[in-house]
Amino acid sequence: MEHIYFIGIGGIGMSALALYYRFKGKEVRGYDRTPSDITEMLSQKDIAITFSEDLDFIPKNYTPENTLVVYTPAIPKEHKQLVYFQTHGYKVCKRSEVLGLITEDSFCLAVAGTHGKTTTSSILAHILVECKAPVSAFLGGICENFQSNFICKGTELTVVEADEFDRSFLRLSPSIACITAVDADHLDIYGTAEEFQKGFEDFTHRLKPGGKLIVRKGLPFAGLTYGIADGSDYEISQVKVQNGGYHFTLSYTDPKTGQREEVKDCTLFRPGEHHLLNALAAVAVAHQAGYPLADLTRALASFKGVKRRFSYIINTPEQVFIDDYAHHPTELNALYNGVRTMYPHKEITILFQPHLFTRTRDFAEGFAKSLSQFDRVVLLDIYPARELPIEGVTSQWLLDKIENPNKVLLSKSEIINYLQAHPARVLVLAGAGDIGVEVEKIKKFLEKDV
Repeated sequence: MEHIYFIGIGGIGMSALALYYRFKGKEVRGYDRTPSDITEMLSQKDIAITFSEDLDFIPKNYTPENTLVVYTPAIPKEHKQLVYFQTHGYKVCKRSEVLGLITEDSFCLAVAGTHGKTTTSSILAHILVECKAPVSAFLGGICENFQSNFICKGTELTVVEADEFDRSFLRLSPSIACITAVDADHLDIYGTAEEFQKGFEDFTHRLKPGGKLIVRKGLPFAGLTYGIADGSDYEISQVKVQNGGYHFTLSYTDPKTGQREEVKDCTLFRPGEHHLLNALAAVAVAHQAGYPLADLTRALASFKGVKRRFSYIINTPEQVFIDDYAHHPTELNALYNGVRTMYPHKEITILFQPHLFTRTRDFAEGFAKSLSQFDRVVLLDIYPARELPIEGVTSQWLLDKIENPNKVLLSKSEIINYLQAHPARVLVLAGAGDIGVEVEKIKKFLEKDV
C-alpha cells in the first residue's frame, strides 16, 4: 500500500507507526480530535492531519486498492471516516494488528506489564542504540534521548510495548518478552482480576519457539527473574543515592550453570525504585538478546528519561514542578515514593486528573489511599477518554474517600488561582488524560511567582 491513513494519529502509539511508514517512504495522512505537540511534530514530517471527521479531507486518490487504514480502539465506532472506510472496501486494521505484522519477521523484544512499559522499553531502546544495535523501536512516550517515540537504527531488532488494553499484545510474536507487573487494570475489558492475569498468561504463549521470558520476581510466570536484593537471576544490590542518582551493583546468575557475572559502579539518574527495576528489566532483555552486560550497564548513565515520566519541568532550590503520567494507584504510590525520596522534608502537593470512569470506579479505594499520602491533594474532574459517565462515579465521590484534610476539587480554570493562594514548592502533576496541556501555563505562573 502506498497510502496510509491513521484515525487517531495523535495517539502516542499511533504516531510512532505513522513515523515508521513515513520513514518507509509512504504518503501518510490522518485524523485526530485535537491539536497537540505530537500532531505538530507529525506535521513537521510532512504528514497532513485534519481535526474534523469531514470526508472531504480524504484524498480522491486514496482508494481501496492503494490505501491501508489504521485506527485506534479509542475511536468511537460511529466515527464518520472510520465508517466510510469500513463500508467502502478499504483494508482497515487496528494499530495492534499492524504492529504485529511489522514485527513478526524481526527479532522482537516486547515489554508488557500494567506499569513501567514505556520507561522500560525506552531504556531498552537507548541502551541498544548505545551498543550500536540494528534496532527499531515503537515507544509509548517521547524518549528524551531521541526526542521521539520512534527510533530507527536498523530493522533486525524491534522494541515494542506489549499493550494489554483490548488484548492487543496477543497479536505480537516476541522473541524475548518481559512482564513488569500484573496489577489489575482495564476491568471494563477483562471483567475480573483473574481474567486480566490470564491475558498475560496467554501473552507468554505468544513467544516464538525458543523464545525467552523475563519477569519481575514474584509474578506467577515461569521465566528468568529480576529484582532488587532478592536473589533474582538479574539482581541490583548495594544501592546508594549520591549526587541525584542511584549507584549500584548489577549481576546475573545463570540459573542452569550457577555462573555469576557482576558489574559494579553502575549509575542511573532517574529517581524512584521503580526506575531501578525498569532499568534492570531493560538490561536483562538486551543481555538475553546477546549484548554484553558491561556495555549495557554503562549506557544506563546517559539515559535522560521519558516525557511525562517523572519529568522535571522546574527544578530549582526554590521551586520543583514534576509532570508524570501516573494514572493507577500502584503508579501513584511509586510516584510518591520517588518524590519523597528526593524531598524528604518538604511539603508535596499533587494535582491529579483521574482517567476513565471505569478505572476510577474499580480502584477508588486504592486511589484514595495512594493520594492520601501526599501533603496536599488537588483533584480535577475525571477525564472520560472513550467512556460515557457512570452514575455516582465522580471526582467528588473519590475526594470524599481521601483521608487527608488538605484536599480540594477544582476545575482546570481554577488551578492558577489555587496555586496563588496555596504556594506549592514541590508540585506534582499526574494523570493520563489532557492534564498535560496545563503544564506550560502552570510553569509560566510558577516561574513568575518564584
